[in-house]
Amino acid sequence: MADAAARPALVLHAVALTAVAMVAFAANSLLCRLALQHGGIDPASFGSIRLASGAITLALVVRCRAQPSALGHTSWLPAAMLFAYVAFFSFAYLSLSAGTGALILFGAVQLTMLGAGLGGGERFGVLAWFGFVLAAAGLVYLVSPGVAAPPLLGAVLMAVAGVAWGVYSLRGRGVADPLAATARNFLRAVPMALVLSLLFATRAHADAYGVALAVASGALTSGLGYVVWYAALGRLSALRAATVQLSVPLLAAFGGVLFLSEAITPRLALASVAILGGIALVLSQKSRNAARR
Repeated sequence: MADAAARPALVLHAVALTAVAMVAFAANSLLCRLALQHGGIDPASFGSIRLASGAITLALVVRCRAQPSALGHTSWLPAAMLFAYVAFFSFAYLSLSAGTGALILFGAVQLTMLGAGLGGGERFGVLAWFGFVLAAAGLVYLVSPGVAAPPLLGAVLMAVAGVAWGVYSLRGRGVADPLAATARNFLRAVPMALVLSLLFATRAHADAYGVALAVASGALTSGLGYVVWYAALGRLSALRAATVQLSVPLLAAFGGVLFLSEAITPRLALASVAILGGIALVLSQKSRNAARR
């Protein structure tokens, strides 16, 4: 009886944690775009401050928690992928809207991970293949030349950021202590970001507003965002964890409308349906295949 009574509270807790995490991840796009749109900071400095503040926040959380950290195998590749994601993400938002950038990022991440599954021997059924092709076609349509097309350079930079984040996510599968691993990767990525900032030192600038947004992106929506997300993951199946992330580009797009006065164009709307719908179709077919096995 006690377990049955506690179950609704646990479900509500998991839903709340997941919602907070998704809003935090979507807010990263809004904060970066907001900082760069008004010239409050340059993209290299934004990335460096984001990684440094995230590293400090995660280190404090890992140090203060009761659970001891599991060391496990360490590698510099995830840190390099994290740095690449943050760097390309930051420069992409010089020209992309928040919603468009988040959709390209998410599409590239998911297609990278699905492509890795195919390369590893994972089998797709007809409907899963249709979903995969639909998502890829939606991404191509979004960035294809036209009046409403996003700037090509920004789209390419964000796609590269998505591939880097996809590789980072793949490398993180099966890690014994993902929060501690994330903290280490943030710390290792900081020197790489500082080198990039030195390379762009002649273009460096930052006011208090830009720095505050970068710190918020690193400490709150990245650092604490991952803390909340990993807490939620313990109560979500792999399919549900992947599915709820479909909300991130939509949240970023609506956030862009509310806070940045950005427009949701017909091209963005159609591409969103194709990309998110295609990925959802692949995930549903994978779930059914797993249930049959």
